[in-house]
Amino acid sequence: MTLAIMGAMSEEIAPILERVGEYKTTAYAGNTYYEASYKGINLVIAYSKIGKVFSTLTATTMCEHFGAQKLLFSGVAGAISPKLKVGDLIVATKLAQHDLDITAFGHPFGYVPEGSVYVEADKELIALSKEVAVEMGKSVQEGIIATGDQFVADEKRKNWIGETFKADALEMEGASVAVVCDALDVPFFILRAISDAADMDASFSFDEFLETSAVESAEFVMKMVDKLVR
Repeated sequence: MTLAIMGAMSEEIAPILERVGEYKTTAYAGNTYYEASYKGINLVIAYSKIGKVFSTLTATTMCEHFGAQKLLFSGVAGAISPKLKVGDLIVATKLAQHDLDITAFGHPFGYVPEGSVYVEADKELIALSKEVAVEMGKSVQEGIIATGDQFVADEKRKNWIGETFKADALEMEGASVAVVCDALDVPFFILRAISDAADMDASFSFDEFLETSAVESAEFVMKMVDKLVR
């Protein structure tokens, strides 16, 4: 089996590469991919760079060029739900693009013809994550994640996204990865650690909590990998 582990930033995959230890580096399509043998399976690990275009390219490459059969995304997100605090973990049940807007043609926000507003994550991987959460003694919330090419640090915009998409958290890559995996029939899982509350001072909160939140998310994803290889 070939399993993809993806993040958006180098900080999000650094703890995973450290855990894996030895790996081969491959340059392809303007990005770097790290290939490793881990407990009898093949891992391909990469960070896409920020945003929907880069994450689409990276997810597609992992599936089509490297042959990934499942994809796990580890990263950070901003909270919308007041139930989410910095350091909390959230698993996406489904994802939407909050900045996709053709409402002028009578469609709802996030919708494109022949598509849908939401893409659902793989239920079996979500179920596996619940087992991991119990074993690690962690409280992991499930919810809707909204994706857009904006770092949202404005309370009004945050509230609009929450109300429009019933979203619990927001970030900049998950929904585009979901679209790719859904189209290619590759089961996927999106885990985010909360690094900021979206309406906080972005430069302060994000810089302070990015590294610790990324480590938290990466540790959880690697526990899932350990279960998948058994």
